Amino acid sequence: MREKIEANIAIHKKMLAELEKIGVAVIEAVAGIVIETLEGGGKVLVCGNGGSAADAQHIAAELVGRYRKERKGLGAIALTTDSSAITSIANDYGFENIFARQVEALGVSGDVLWAFSTSGTSANIIKAVGKAREKGLKVIGFTGRKDSLLEELSDVCFCADAETSDASQEMHQVAYHIVCGLVEDHFVCE
Repeated sequence: MREKIEANIAIHKKMLAELEKIGVAVIEAVAGIVIETLEGGGKVLVCGNGGSAADAQHIAAELVGRYRKERKGLGAIALTTDSSAITSIANDYGFENIFARQVEALGVSGDVLWAFSTSGTSANIIKAVGKAREKGLKVIGFTGRKDSLLEELSDVCFCADAETSDASQEMHQVAYHIVCGLVEDHFVCE
């Protein structure tokens, strides 16, 4: 057991070192887009599958509620939470459209879509990004594979390249918590 634990910790140390080298500028750019969107009266739409769906909810909760400090609520919607909408869209239009249809209904120019796909190729995420582009939204991508389609289609993309999705998702959590803190600091200082 000890060897497995130490091996997992070693993976995370390596990924954190990589985050320190190349992730700082990307995190800063993500925070900048979110701040610009919210300052302009727009909202943040967040989506992902599986564990990334939970991350979408987590981010929306941090922005609408609070992260660490008291401040006004910030406009964010997790597209992963409305089970009636998701299941009816999946039933009527196919699972690959569950987020695109919500972006079509809820997104307006000036908003941002924050899309998670550890593979960078999830069909429902790529379709949502396409719909966001049609409607004039900016796109933030969080992925686990370099040179993925999601990275190509995003205005800015945080890539936590790893052999397993869980390792990517854990780095995503580090990055998005930093973003939430930067966004919150900006609005507390106003």
